[in-house]
Amino acid sequence: MGVEVLAISTNSHFSHKIWQEVELSKMIEGGVPFPLLADAGGRVGTLYGVYDEASGVDIRGRFIIDPDFVIRASEILTPEVGRNVSELFRQVQAFQHVVATGEVTPSGWRPGKKTLKPSPDLAGKVWEVWKPEEAFE
Repeated sequence: MGVEVLAISTNSHFSHKIWQEVELSKMIEGGVPFPLLADAGGRVGTLYGVYDEASGVDIRGRFIIDPDFVIRASEILTPEVGRNVSELFRQVQAFQHVVATGEVTPSGWRPGKKTLKPSPDLAGKVWEVWKPEEAFE
């Protein structure tokens, strides 16, 4: 998809090594193909608003950052709920489409589905040109 992925947590690089070799290798053959980085002291997590100082850990967060280092999307979840990788992929595809075309993508948009062309004429009339059920066919 032409993106760079980094995984960052307050776990040490030793924990990441074991997690990659034991846990991840059982879920994903060969583990994950991106770096696992240690955020000792939660400095990175603090910058992104995911560091929980009371427990000393970064909670689950994901950020889509464009090539100009602008955060385009963020999601923060408490530890008991997992993230949806399919939705992450969909959002990256949507942002890439928007940048390439100038169109906008409605809720649930996927490649090949209807997009919208922003204009003053569209204001208040989105419902006439886009039906939510079309995004989920």
